[in-house]
Amino acid sequence: MNKASCGTTRFDALGPTRGFPIIIFPNYQLCKGNGELDMMRVCSSQNHHDYSSSYSKSCQRRLLKRVAIALGITTLAFGSIAADSLPAFAQAAYGSYVGIGGSFGLSSGDEAFGEDSSSGAVIAARYRLLRAPVSIRAQALISDRTAIVPTVSYDIPLNWQTDVYIGAGASLMLDGDQEDTSPVGNQSSFVLQPGIDHTLPNSNLVLFGNAIFAFDGYEEGNNAAVSIQGGVGLRF
Repeated sequence: MNKASCGTTRFDALGPTRGFPIIIFPNYQLCKGNGELDMMRVCSSQNHHDYSSSYSKSCQRRLLKRVAIALGITTLAFGSIAADSLPAFAQAAYGSYVGIGGSFGLSSGDEAFGEDSSSGAVIAARYRLLRAPVSIRAQALISDRTAIVPTVSYDIPLNWQTDVYIGAGASLMLDGDQEDTSPVGNQSSFVLQPGIDHTLPNSNLVLFGNAIFAFDGYEEGNNAAVSIQGGVGLRF
């Protein structure tokens, strides 16, 4: 092969290029020597510095990308393990519900007028307001005489399944004989209603219990009527 020089460095000539396409590669230049075109690699310090800097930055980007992917996978793995290790909690006992149970009168009025204690069934309903710890409640106490007891309660959660409340409202007597009494007496009156709701885990069932204090619940006896209620409700 022919020899050609470019500067002070000698290179092996690639031979005549007449009639053949000339391919120019990066970091190479064409030199002419002895009437023939020779290929010579250019290795200037400036080009070498630029190439090394670009390669270093590219390696750093690839390394950072791999580290980020590894950290993301590790975070997801630990998050999944932590989520699986946490105990499953049922929804807090804040849902609205309707239920049925029993009502038991604990007091009596003037027995001479037939104001005896009375017990029966209860139909209960609760509608929870979404943006405040307040519920609208109503109960129908069905006995010798039926009483409707609407109240508004302030709810206090104890845990994810249980809350207690205190409500205020009125007992409203439906038509009936004067001697017939309900669990909360035989006349309409102001009432206070403390109570508790407990949601059974992993279900829509609610156990409810409350007491009603009806002030001046008896017409003849002029004394308060007290009753307790309890039952099972279905959340909606």
